[in-house]
Amino acid sequence: MMNRRQFSTMGLITAASLALSRGATAANAKKFHFAVVSDPHVIDEFYHGQESNAEDTESLHQANARLTAARDTINSIPAIEQVFVPGDVFHNYPSPEYDFYFQNKTRIDNAKEIFAGFKAPVHLGFGNHDYDHSRAVSREMSERLFMEKLKTKPYYAVDYKGFRFLHLNNFQGKTWDPSLSASDAKLGFLGEEQLNWAEAQLAERKPTLVFVHYPLRIVAPTEVKDYGLYPMLQKYKENIPLVLTGHVHKWIDEGTKYGPHHIIAAATRYDQNSWMILEADAKQGTVKWLDEDRAEWDTHYAHPYQKA
Repeated sequence: MMNRRQFSTMGLITAASLALSRGATAANAKKFHFAVVSDPHVIDEFYHGQESNAEDTESLHQANARLTAARDTINSIPAIEQVFVPGDVFHNYPSPEYDFYFQNKTRIDNAKEIFAGFKAPVHLGFGNHDYDHSRAVSREMSERLFMEKLKTKPYYAVDYKGFRFLHLNNFQGKTWDPSLSASDAKLGFLGEEQLNWAEAQLAERKPTLVFVHYPLRIVAPTEVKDYGLYPMLQKYKENIPLVLTGHVHKWIDEGTKYGPHHIIAAATRYDQNSWMILEADAKQGTVKWLDEDRAEWDTHYAHPYQKA
């Protein structure tokens, strides 16, 4: 099993050497840099919640400022060509009424405004807080708001310079079945329709990075007999160099026990420095985490990015 140090040595470089120009990266059209920003949990003036502990409460009140600070630092790195967000774009819903979101400036609008400030294109994914599991807001309403406000589908692919990025959604399929057992209700499900779509994407054998919000340990291994995400990742592991997830808000290296290397990303909600810079090389079919040395493993935190 590959550990995080072996993964790092595949292509670790210092943060200082990342301050290069777009012109320099353009020399190799198949190699490019991108950023990953997970679990920002954007809020609005209607948020008055008290979380389970003081740190969690404070983190939400600082979430917008920390995402903005992360954005500004990422914008200062000319090499970044794309940005990916594996879920929990905002934190829950202030109203079950659809019209409320067009009569007021809400956390969805705040998220749109902050992400619009990135210089590179931003690709959002769905997290559990982007849905309402109390069911006061239906899945359909959440997905409609995401499309109307953020121009984001429930799941989709991005093809860029010979590389494919899959934003999977583990809140489909049986997720919303009220008859689920208590244990199954804690799992993420993709559903047969999405699994078929993902299989078709992976069957093209392009080098592919997979995003999903829940860590793989809490995604249903199989959903239709022996058909599910786990066997699919094993089947196509040769062309999936990395699976990136969020949700637990800490840096965790899950190794290769699911097939591809699996990293859980920490959250900008807790630390404006907790984001990633990666390099994709379509010719080699590889992804290298370039600033892995900033991560403080098994915590929310990362060392600040240092410019050259």
